[in-house]
Amino acid sequence: MNSIPKTLGPYLWHFVRKEWKLFLAAQILSFAWSIDHTLWPYVLMLLVDAITNFTGDKADLWPHLTTPITLGVSLLIGIDLAYRGSGILLAKAIPRTEASIRMSMFDYVQRHSYSYFANNFAGNIANKIMEMPQNASLILQLVITLFLPVILALGISVYLFSNLQPWFAVILVGWIIVHMGVTFLFAGKCSDLSDIHATSRSNLSGKIVDSLTNSINVRLFARHRFETQYLSKYQNDERQKHWNSLWYIEKMKIAMGILSILGPGLLLNWYMIYSWQHDLISTGALVFIFNTSWNITIMVWLAGLELPSLYKQIGVCKQALTIIQEPHGVVDIPGAVPLKVSRGEIAFEHVSFNYMKGKSLFKDKSLLIQAGEKIGLVGFSGSGKTTFVHLMLRYFDIEKGRILIDGQDISKVTQDSLRSQIALIPQDASLFHRSLIDNIRYGRLEATDEEIYAAAKQANADEFIEKMPEKYATPVGERGIRLSGGQRQRIAIARAILKNAPILILDEATSSLDSVTESLIQQSLQNLMQNRTSIVIAHRLSTLSGMDRILVFKEGKIVEEGNHEHLLAEDGHYATMWRMQAGGFLPDGDEEEDTEADYDY
Repeated sequence: MNSIPKTLGPYLWHFVRKEWKLFLAAQILSFAWSIDHTLWPYVLMLLVDAITNFTGDKADLWPHLTTPITLGVSLLIGIDLAYRGSGILLAKAIPRTEASIRMSMFDYVQRHSYSYFANNFAGNIANKIMEMPQNASLILQLVITLFLPVILALGISVYLFSNLQPWFAVILVGWIIVHMGVTFLFAGKCSDLSDIHATSRSNLSGKIVDSLTNSINVRLFARHRFETQYLSKYQNDERQKHWNSLWYIEKMKIAMGILSILGPGLLLNWYMIYSWQHDLISTGALVFIFNTSWNITIMVWLAGLELPSLYKQIGVCKQALTIIQEPHGVVDIPGAVPLKVSRGEIAFEHVSFNYMKGKSLFKDKSLLIQAGEKIGLVGFSGSGKTTFVHLMLRYFDIEKGRILIDGQDISKVTQDSLRSQIALIPQDASLFHRSLIDNIRYGRLEATDEEIYAAAKQANADEFIEKMPEKYATPVGERGIRLSGGQRQRIAIARAILKNAPILILDEATSSLDSVTESLIQQSLQNLMQNRTSIVIAHRLSTLSGMDRILVFKEGKIVEEGNHEHLLAEDGHYATMWRMQAGGFLPDGDEEEDTEADYDY
């Protein structure tokens, strides 16, 4: 995907080239419009001259009309067939091209780092992915069916005019040069204003999606009016920039209209009448020049009307293209190999990591987690626990040192293979707006239905699933909104059970469960941790009493480690947290002001 061009012209050509035969054939057939507006008047010229130059009996006129009539009928049939053929070919090529563009952008965006999605609206990203192929296809259709046929029509007209009387060609070429000069004079700013408007509209779309995604908070705090007022400033910005873009386009249209009146409208037609009056051209040529000049004027005028739209679409595409112009934050190195986990040993060797300039979280950290060891992570919010896990998953690249799994540097293996060997059950499970069985199967796509049912039963999810309207086929809603927090968590646990990875991470995995449900699945989680390297993040310290070792985090450092009894006996930071527990949970600490909480890790 990195080989795809990042500038608009080469980017579009990259995809057009895949369907070049269809586009080329469609382009050739689209030139029928050029022929229609230039050769039809030529046929009329032949017809008029045949009639006006005939001096015999009118009953004998028909043989003299055979050539223009035959040519006219052939044009009529051929042009109509060409129109239909071009439409059919574009109907086949455009959807293919749109699909290729859309999927290439989606694939590229999917490979962005964790921080990219943390810092960008999902709605804004999705909007760009959808806008790019739509506007790209409009650009292609305008070029193929309008702008190139207009250019060809101008070339044919200049050639035919020069054969009749060179000055007609000179006047037409002069008007074309002035018209194009003025158009391109306006073009740059049209494109810039369209790009500015596209950015504003994209920001507005992101804000709207953000507000809708948080509709529960809007209702909970009765902030409907506030949200409307909050969005209004972005709406006003979009409206003003839209007006600036459209008003400048109208200025361009006014200039184009004046030029059309002065060029073909006055100068060309005046010289046409003058030439006819002085017998420099025939009556048929007069008809030909009159029709052709106005046909060309109409064609150029239509192209001019669509030119602002073209600039606007170019601006939208350039804005959408920014999501693939930003390089991936975390990438596989050339020659990266799949990770092979046989034991599950994890080693941090002199690891240093700064998640923000001037914010050193880990510095020269070394740690060994034995294969099959059960490790607990504790500490106040923002002390570094989640970042520790994120570095292991390679959501971020470390600055110094190495992280090894079974002796393999995770920076030198493929990211997909790394994450396929680690099962994570997060504190806040997020589900796809798909069926329950699809969400569980996400843990292992090739799993059978029977394996999915078994995983659901082990996670104590089968009972509530069987009560759902469509059982396992029930859609869960966006982010799983149709399920309770505890139900979502059990689906996430079932998904991790199905994945059956050698390394297991539990990030407050039972925090959303009621005490009864938690007690039911604790044994399942204990069984799941057997023969696996397991890392458990918990605020309820009592849940870590059975861990082989507990790592105590404070301000990005591991200040203590040992089992539960050993740490209590030392009467250090862990013992202090144990005494501070309220209702069995660890309270938030004040370290977050200087640690990863500021970065929403």
